Amino acid sequence: MSEVSDEDFAEILAQTRHFVRTSVVPREAEILADDQVPDDLRERAKTMGLFGYAIPQQWGGLGLDLRQDVELAMELGYTSLAVRSMFGTNNGIAGQVLVGFGTEEQKSQWLAPIATGDVVASFALTEPGAGSNPAGLLTKAVRDGSHWVITGQKRFITNAPTANLFIVFARTRPADDQGAGIAVFLVPADAAGVEVGAKDAKMGQEGAWTADVGFTGVRVSDAALVGGSEDLGYRAALTSLARGRVHIAALAVGAAQRALDESVAYAAAATQGGTPIGNFQLVQAMLADQQTGVLAGRAMVRDAARMWVTEEDRRIAPSAAKLFCTEMAGKVADLAVQIHGGTGYMRGVPVERIYRDVRLLRLYEGTSEIQRLIIGSGLVKAAQRQA
Repeated sequence: MSEVSDEDFAEILAQTRHFVRTSVVPREAEILADDQVPDDLRERAKTMGLFGYAIPQQWGGLGLDLRQDVELAMELGYTSLAVRSMFGTNNGIAGQVLVGFGTEEQKSQWLAPIATGDVVASFALTEPGAGSNPAGLLTKAVRDGSHWVITGQKRFITNAPTANLFIVFARTRPADDQGAGIAVFLVPADAAGVEVGAKDAKMGQEGAWTADVGFTGVRVSDAALVGGSEDLGYRAALTSLARGRVHIAALAVGAAQRALDESVAYAAAATQGGTPIGNFQLVQAMLADQQTGVLAGRAMVRDAARMWVTEEDRRIAPSAAKLFCTEMAGKVADLAVQIHGGTGYMRGVPVERIYRDVRLLRLYEGTSEIQRLIIGSGLVKAAQRQA
C-alpha cells in the first residue's frame, strides 16, 4: 500500500503538471542557453517536495510508490530533462540505496536532508571500464582498522558538481563464492581526497550536470558502510538500477508525448502550397506511428510499475519497459523532426532539443543491449529452473 492516497496523489500530480507546463516549459530556451536550471525553479521544486517525492514520509519525503512515481515522471519528461535530473538521484538510484539498504542510523542522518533537497545525493557507480554491468568495477575499498580507504575513478556521475553526498560503489575483494565483493559507502563530497572534475560537455540535456569523480585515499569510518555489510553493494546497485529503469521508461513516455504534441500542432498549422501538411496522408501516417508508440509505452510503464510494487516482477519487466520506451522515444523524436522538415533541425525549436535529449535515455541505467541480455537470460534461466 502506498503512503499517499489516490486523492492526495491526484493533487500532487496536478501541481506537478501545472509547474511543468506553466513554469518550466516557457523557460526551456533559458535552461538550454545557460546550461543550468534557474535557482528560482530549483527553489520551487524544493518547496513542492520534489527532491524527496519517493522518500518515505517517516524521513520527511512525500512517500510515493513506484506506481505514483511513474505518473510524476511522465509529467516531468514533458519538458527539459534537466529539471527532473536535478532531484532524480535523490529520489532514485542514490536515495533508494539508503531507503532499501541503509542502517537505521544512516537513514536518520541522511534521508531527511535528502528529502528536503538540502543534500544532493549522487550515485557513483560508473567507471571508465565499468558501465552498465557493475561487476567490472575497479574502485577499491581497503579496511584500515575501524576505517576504510577508497581509491578509484568514477565517470559520468549525475549531479556530481552539486553533490553533497556520494553513494560510492567499491570492491573490497575479488568476487568469490560468498558474493560479488562489492560494497557501497556514504562519502561526503567534502571528504579529503574527493575530487570532482569539470562538468561534462554533452550532446543534449543541457542543465543536467555530470562529471568525473576521483577518490584518492579517501578515509571513511565503518559507519559509512551501507547496511554494515561488505556484500550489499552489488545487490543494492542492481535493485536500485532496476527500479530506476521503470522511472526512465516513464520519463521517455513523457518526452515522446511532448514530441507528439509538438508534431500535431505543427502539422495542423504549417502549410505547403496552401494546404496544412497534416492533411497529407504520409504526415498522418507518421503521427499515427508516434501516437501508437506513446500509448503502448504508457501502458507498459504502468504495468511494470504495478509489478514492481506487488513484487511480481522486479527484473524482466523493468528492463523490457526501459528498452521499449527509450527506443520508442527515439523513434518518435526522429519522426517529430521529420514532420517539422527543415524547421525541426533548427536550434530553439522544441523537437530539436527533444531529439538530442532522449538519445541519452537508451544509454544510462543500462544500455538497450544490457536490457536485452537481462530479458533474454532471465527468460531462459526461468525455463531451466522449471525444467
